[in-house]
Amino acid sequence: MGSNIAEPFIGTEAVASGVFNRHQLRIRHRLVFPNVYLSKQTPLSLDRRIAAAWLWAGREATVGCLAAAALHGDEVTAVAGLAVTTPERTAFDIGRRKPHRVAVARLDALARATNLKPDGVMSVAERHPGARGLRQLEVALEFVDAGAQSPRETYLRLLIIRAGLPRPQTQIPVITGEETYYLDMGWEDCMVAVEYDGEHHRTDSLQYRNDIRRLETLQRLGWIVIRVIAGDHPTAILQRVRRALDTRKSTVHYRLSV
Repeated sequence: MGSNIAEPFIGTEAVASGVFNRHQLRIRHRLVFPNVYLSKQTPLSLDRRIAAAWLWAGREATVGCLAAAALHGDEVTAVAGLAVTTPERTAFDIGRRKPHRVAVARLDALARATNLKPDGVMSVAERHPGARGLRQLEVALEFVDAGAQSPRETYLRLLIIRAGLPRPQTQIPVITGEETYYLDMGWEDCMVAVEYDGEHHRTDSLQYRNDIRRLETLQRLGWIVIRVIAGDHPTAILQRVRRALDTRKSTVHYRLSV
């Protein structure tokens, strides 16, 4: 241990070992949990908060549920020296305990970070036949897609599916000759895409210019791109999607709900 500790630590241990005196401990560090400190110069990131909680629990706790999902990038494994539930066990807990839309969004993120597979999660479920929420878990797993890049993309995909429209493919590659674009979601065979534009698409001038060139290229290639932003009403979004698919229904055999 040095005079400047970058990770959470037990205050009484640091004082007892002579690294700090009580005055130095108090003025140079913030109290994260009882007797658990972090340097005021070190950002309190999620992984450090989790590590601090683990120390506070006597170095014996197992990190689970959303905290375990954040660390993932038998049902228990080790991440950075911490006991953490495996991706499969983490998904088992999230899928049973969270509302459907929230659960799918978090499972999408976990699948993207860990290559999680639904079969692995159901293997955990088989070992816990009496657990509550198993049907809820099964339904959530049916909608998991690691191609979602954000919760907003997950919510948009679920909106489309619940409306009775064909399930969209995610991260559709479009090779332009100069580079490859990846569309958030859509239907490659009829060349209709739906994309969620976050705030950075409008506040970042370079991103904004790139978006314009990208959209022009996609339209030149024949794609219909529906861009969705925060605040768009779900009904209006679905009308735009249906209209776009309807323009292509003469060449693609989709059953559309009107």
